[in-house]
Amino acid sequence: MNLPQNQPSKPIYTSDPSKIESSQVPSHEERTQPIPPPSHPRQYRAIGLIRGKYQITGEQITQGNLITSDGTEIEAVLLGRVISLVKKHLDLEQEHLWVVYPRTKIKDERLHVQIVGVWEPETLSQEDEQDSNVLSSEEIQENYFSIRGEVVFFDRDKKVLVVKIKQFPRKEGDKPKSFKLKLQGVLEGKPLRRFWDLNVNLEGETLVVPPKTGTDLGFAQKKPRFKKKLDSRKPFKKRPNISKPNIGSVTPRPKPKINKPTK
Repeated sequence: MNLPQNQPSKPIYTSDPSKIESSQVPSHEERTQPIPPPSHPRQYRAIGLIRGKYQITGEQITQGNLITSDGTEIEAVLLGRVISLVKKHLDLEQEHLWVVYPRTKIKDERLHVQIVGVWEPETLSQEDEQDSNVLSSEEIQENYFSIRGEVVFFDRDKKVLVVKIKQFPRKEGDKPKSFKLKLQGVLEGKPLRRFWDLNVNLEGETLVVPPKTGTDLGFAQKKPRFKKKLDSRKPFKKRPNISKPNIGSVTPRPKPKINKPTK
């Protein structure tokens, strides 16, 4: 399916959760794959790819479910420019490779996704603008997620971990927001309070970390160094000045005489 001239010629996607509504066009290198490499060693992000059908469940097109190839239903919403793309150019009876942001619902701790793009350059790109370097949807690993953030909870016995992901403020002066994502798996060592780069797979509606695949990038925040300050110590209490009696001025008592027994 070819797009009209007034429509974007490349698949719509974004890799930064803080730029869902961003109008910035990614560079050519970034458009060769739906999930580019991180732009910074400590870049927080949670983005993934799910192949399936989008089924509208509400009165509006923005509310629905993603039905994966194995029949799993995942609650989903459409965001940004992908809404017009779905309305005008996608056949919802067919499966597509959706670019999504995963979230964990607080009430029931189930997976919820925000759909922000579709990766299908073989059908959504214009014929005269197709690039041989751009990977087709069949060449991309589906049901894959890139999760990067701070591990704030870990239970080795239950194989459960929670990753905290910070979002860059949209406007200057705004406080940075964050959300927590629940995963299943086991990490090596002591993962708490450390920044992890995780390659995660979607199994059913569960995000699973394969064994020995995570990369520990060190503490998420630098440990504060505690220095002993004199002000923090307890004030030294001087003993009261008690004058001792002048021994020389006291007349000693005479010892009583003891008569020795006579032989």
